[in-house]
Amino acid sequence: MDRLRSPGTAGGTAGSAGRTTAAGQAAADQKTATGWRAAFGRKNADATSTAGKSTGKESAAGKDATAAKAGTERRPLPLPLRLLAMAFAFAAMVAFAVVLADLTLDPSPASVSIAHTNLHPGATLKLYLDQPAFRDAVKQIGGNVLLGVPFGILVPVLAPGARGVLRVLLLTAVVMLLVELAQGALVTGRAFDVDDVILNTAGALVGWLLLGRRLGRAVHARKRKA
Repeated sequence: MDRLRSPGTAGGTAGSAGRTTAAGQAAADQKTATGWRAAFGRKNADATSTAGKSTGKESAAGKDATAAKAGTERRPLPLPLRLLAMAFAFAAMVAFAVVLADLTLDPSPASVSIAHTNLHPGATLKLYLDQPAFRDAVKQIGGNVLLGVPFGILVPVLAPGARGVLRVLLLTAVVMLLVELAQGALVTGRAFDVDDVILNTAGALVGWLLLGRRLGRAVHARKRKA
């Protein structure tokens, strides 16, 4: 009987050992899988944390840029001061229009023999510069430039839609072109001169650079783009 039981006992022992080995291998595999999942989880967590930090930095940078932009934008003056500035600019423009009409539309019979229409840019400027007296050249050129300066200062205050330099120059050129046409067609001793229009427009640019653009920003709020 003992001999008959020995093989069975050995087989049972071998089976138990096999089961123990399989269980240990399964536990080892499960431990390894758990380790891999933990490692990948840490990597994913690190990546998520890094992405979150980057997004936070970008958001903070965007907020700083927005704050800096808001700080650099100038706010317009209070409404009472804005209305007062516009009223003063309107009165100044009316006074300037009266002076301009007196200077450009006043007949000059003594100049009939020397008044000639000029359609060639630069021709009259060359004539001014060729004068023997430098003072006369400065007077002629400077006077035409000064006539355009008020446009560059007052237009940005009176017309919010014409605060840009191109619109100011275009408006000045159109007005002075009409004045020159009226001179050549209706006023005795006066003639159309394209160089006068150019000098007047240059004066408007000077006025806009000196004061016009700053006054326009102070009186009228800038429209923000959506």
